[in-house]
Amino acid sequence: MFDDRSPIYHQIAEAIKNDILSGQLGADDQVMSTNQYAAFYRINPATAAKGFAQLVDEGVIYKRRGIGMFVSPDARERLLKERRERFFAEVVDPIVDEARVIGVPLTEIVARIQAYAGDANGGRRTGGDEQAGDDPVMRPDRGEEAGRHDTRH
Repeated sequence: MFDDRSPIYHQIAEAIKNDILSGQLGADDQVMSTNQYAAFYRINPATAAKGFAQLVDEGVIYKRRGIGMFVSPDARERLLKERRERFFAEVVDPIVDEARVIGVPLTEIVARIQAYAGDANGGRRTGGDEQAGDDPVMRPDRGEEAGRHDTRH
């Protein structure tokens, strides 16, 4: 389960977040205790506790004294919002920036995404001359049309 790319406690926190996002853990569901987690994955209990503390600090889980740790009622919505914001900042914004540099119209990018999403097999379509629909692409994080991308960094 663990790799060398990031600290184990961070990987624990990410695994629990993924379980919440996938629906394996729901609002107010009890999470394994740090000792159970440590025994199951054969790691130091202090490492597991550090991952859990990170989740508590982020408001993803909460502690019921003497009972255990539970998923916060708004954890899924909070995590979805965080991931969407990260997706736009780390994926979409750099694509729009690069498209501007190389002269690719935004409508061509939208058409390519729509073609890819519309392909039942998930395969990539080539050509790039598809036309986008009339719907403007909105930036949910700023409420702007994507064509008016803020280039300040």
